[in-house]
Amino acid sequence: MPQAGASTAGFSLWADMLEKGLDLGKVVDSLPVGIMFLSRDKRVLYVNTALEILTGFNRREVLGKKSIQFLRPDFCSEGCPLHDLQGKDDSIVLNGNIIDRNRKKVQTRHTLSALFDGQGRILGYMETVEDVHLEPGQEISRGMPETVGGLLGNCQEMQKIFGMVPIVGQTDSSVLITGETGTGKDLLAEAVHENSPRSKGAFIKVNCGALPENLLESELFGHRKGAFTGAVEDKPGWFKMAHNGTLFLTEIGDLPLALQVKLLTFLDDMVIYPLGSTKGVQVNVRIIAATHRNLEEMVKSGDFRQDLLFRLNVIRLHLPPLRNRGDDIRLLLHHFLNRFSRQMNKKIKGFSAEALHLLGAYSYPGNVREIRNILEYAAALCQGERIRREHLPEYMRCGRDHASEPEQKQNTADGVLEAKAVSPEKSWPEVEREMILNALVKSGGKKSRAAEILGWGRSTLWRKMNRYGLT
Repeated sequence: MPQAGASTAGFSLWADMLEKGLDLGKVVDSLPVGIMFLSRDKRVLYVNTALEILTGFNRREVLGKKSIQFLRPDFCSEGCPLHDLQGKDDSIVLNGNIIDRNRKKVQTRHTLSALFDGQGRILGYMETVEDVHLEPGQEISRGMPETVGGLLGNCQEMQKIFGMVPIVGQTDSSVLITGETGTGKDLLAEAVHENSPRSKGAFIKVNCGALPENLLESELFGHRKGAFTGAVEDKPGWFKMAHNGTLFLTEIGDLPLALQVKLLTFLDDMVIYPLGSTKGVQVNVRIIAATHRNLEEMVKSGDFRQDLLFRLNVIRLHLPPLRNRGDDIRLLLHHFLNRFSRQMNKKIKGFSAEALHLLGAYSYPGNVREIRNILEYAAALCQGERIRREHLPEYMRCGRDHASEPEQKQNTADGVLEAKAVSPEKSWPEVEREMILNALVKSGGKKSRAAEILGWGRSTLWRKMNRYGLT
């Protein structure tokens, strides 16, 4: 919500927009251009994610402030251009400079428009802001993060991938996605599907390493009643369920050799043979495969068929590790901080200098998944306005790239329990369950004391204990 100080008339603008339940915040946050709504007295009512990233300011820091205090554009030194907006069809386009959070000058293009009520009275203003800094020989760069599906990035490698997705989506060729664990291969596969003519069909994900060979074959190709003990009815299998859609085979390097032969046969004639049946079934399925393993080395060792690699590797998309993506690390830090701050209904504005230094120096062996989990963990522990060093996992504070043996530390001065170090691969529910157990151990099983240690009310602790099966 906007802070005190912005005009009541200006806030009514936002209320009018939300009157019918339209989630305008979600709409403008999805746009790849900076957008800001201003009250009639030119105070900030709303800032979208793209403008947060362009300026480096969290929206919570600027709500209620005068727009000139936020963007500090050079063209306002000669008078506010909003005064010139009087007619409903008026808009002003200005080129100039703003000053970002790091006090760096950014070349920008601004489009200013007034917003009117039904009687023609100005209720407020909308301003879009684009980064138009040009390098020699380059086209205009918007400076906001490019996004495809759930992937986010501004580095050259990611933008190249984002540009290929719509093109690859329009083909029916097999796609092989490679990259380290946690780089977002699943999201990229789904983005290819969503940008294809098959987008209205099913997108089915199968982890080739999650099931034993005999069960995986049945799940993939289906079976007929009586094909084996326990086959009491016909089962279609994932290939048939993905008809007219996409089958995503993640961890394809774990596919057993016998099933590699069956997959190769399907890629040759688009026919599957369910277990217990001699009759083939024609299906129309696109295959996208993904792996973090080196399939070429697996071919040399005899663990992967070379002919299958050739058939899958028609189009290869490689996601770079996060440590090689430069400023994308900072972009993702702020992106996930904003997400978890909103989800947890907290007012976290940013990072302390020490925490930001640790986060920037870390190599993120778990890539984007790890940075997301670290920020979820830190946001959950943070009770103030900034993520600080003590909110980060212990293995980061100790300068290690991987968590070692979990350790539990207690601050005996104030009795506050610090969450023990956990692997960034753990989900927040797993972390929270461990925190509750640690608090119960420290309190000797006394729930009221455990609630105090965790900073919760007793009802909150009881509810969470029920959720995690600890009652």
